[in-house]
Amino acid sequence: QVQLVESGGALVQPGGSLRLSCVASESLDAMSWHRQAPDKERELVASMSRGGSTTYRDSVRGRFTISRDHAKNAVFLQMNTLKPEDTAVYYCKGYSASRGSWYWGQGTQVTVSS
Repeated sequence: QVQLVESGGALVQPGGSLRLSCVASESLDAMSWHRQAPDKERELVASMSRGGSTTYRDSVRGRFTISRDHAKNAVFLQMNTLKPEDTAVYYCKGYSASRGSWYWGQGTQVTVSS
């Protein structure tokens, strides 16, 4: 079983910044960040392929940046100019082509409030 562990969630003021980290137990081909606010469906925030191509949802483009460190089996999400609407549990997700499976992390809470 592949394990993903997120960290970096915190309470931050509007306009502030946070950097989330996710470390996998083995190399994964595609990795992404998702979030889920109370009473809302989980939504894709950003994704990155092994080759470096990225996607962002419109509401975070220009504020958030996804990056990877393949040597560490890690993916990061730099979040700037945070807004209250960014408040959610953020989850890391990864795909293993060799195993043919998707994996989810346990989530980390991000709260943006004054």
